[in-house]
Amino acid sequence: MSAMLETSELPAVFDGVKLAAVAAALYVIVRCLNLKSPTAPPELIYQDSALARFLLKSCPLLTKEYVPPLIWGKSGHIQTALYGKMGRVRSPHPYGLRKYLTMPDGATATFDLFEPQSEHCIGEDVTMVICPGIANHSEKQYIRTFVDYAQKNGYRCAVLNHLGALPNIELTSPRMFTYGCTWEFSAMVNYIKKTYPQTQLVVVGFSLGGNIVCKYLGESQANQERVLCCVSVCQGYSALRAQETFMQWDQCRRFYNFLMADNMKKIILSHRQVLFGDNLKKPQSLSDADLSKLYTATSLMQIDDNVMRKFHGYSSLKEYYEEESCLHYLHRIYVPLLLVNAADDPLVHESLLSIPRALSEKRENVMYVLPLHGGHLGFFEGSVLFPEPLTWMDKLVVQYANAICQWEKTKSHCSDTEQSVSGPE
Repeated sequence: MSAMLETSELPAVFDGVKLAAVAAALYVIVRCLNLKSPTAPPELIYQDSALARFLLKSCPLLTKEYVPPLIWGKSGHIQTALYGKMGRVRSPHPYGLRKYLTMPDGATATFDLFEPQSEHCIGEDVTMVICPGIANHSEKQYIRTFVDYAQKNGYRCAVLNHLGALPNIELTSPRMFTYGCTWEFSAMVNYIKKTYPQTQLVVVGFSLGGNIVCKYLGESQANQERVLCCVSVCQGYSALRAQETFMQWDQCRRFYNFLMADNMKKIILSHRQVLFGDNLKKPQSLSDADLSKLYTATSLMQIDDNVMRKFHGYSSLKEYYEEESCLHYLHRIYVPLLLVNAADDPLVHESLLSIPRALSEKRENVMYVLPLHGGHLGFFEGSVLFPEPLTWMDKLVVQYANAICQWEKTKSHCSDTEQSVSGPE
């Protein structure tokens, strides 16, 4: 009799185990997908000013909830992974012309130029000069999507192709792009200013490109001439501070570091004949030993120390990171500056976000935008599962640029009116 009772109780025990397993799996899914995280408007840090009030009125996305796809959009890792693998969904193919510029050291800088597809909202000539993320170029899907949207809003777009990043363009000197070298971006901007003397500029940088454009503007007051505003998205602000966090396993940053290092190795090795061959012009400190170390590198820091810093003669990795970061140039930017990060960006440690926060608390020209979700250059939108082709990031950058254009036009109109009322003295 007792044996029969024990046998009848076994299915109940197994059902309990199954239920516990399902509950555990659901708990893991909820935690990994961050499903309990709320949706909310982005956190905004800014100084109260006439410009800030105008932007809040003219840019609804600044005060509206950012709603990512319900199932996976609250996971910064999935947003980042989708950006990294897909770029964007149903990405358009805008038509542009590739331009080639010879640099003083013999390097050949390239950028792609896209003409506007409609009249701008203020009826004037405005060009977006765009610097992509690490090892990126105009053919990346997230760049194509953004350019197409900007064109349709009346902007000419010039997109820098990082030196050595395009697979079909050979290096013509033993140098590649680095974390903060502004030479190629400066050459592209100067070309635009010379070719289109009436155009005004909107400067845009994504990730590493955000560091480059902010450093470029802060390097010289002359670099800010004819610049309406600057937008930086998902940059880390200080490579020196980021160095330690990139070696931590928190938020899988060490894994991301390995993946990006592996990609950089492939790009460098595709140009090894120019960079490491018997070239009299190659950096004297770049040797075959550095090539051997490159093969075994597992982090961006190892690659930067053994190869990248030597393109510009830095004596140490610390010097390279200090000199090439925009941290010491941000306070020299006087045009309106929009800094955007995501709170769940797995690549940018939260300690680095104190930099834009502190800056925006002191400077009236700076606004810092921090949505809860978005990952690294993800910012996908959508209802449940499938993302929309256009992201929150694309819309925000164009919306902000439109608002700044309207602001400048209003200021100019008011100034002209005052002069006409006062008359000649």
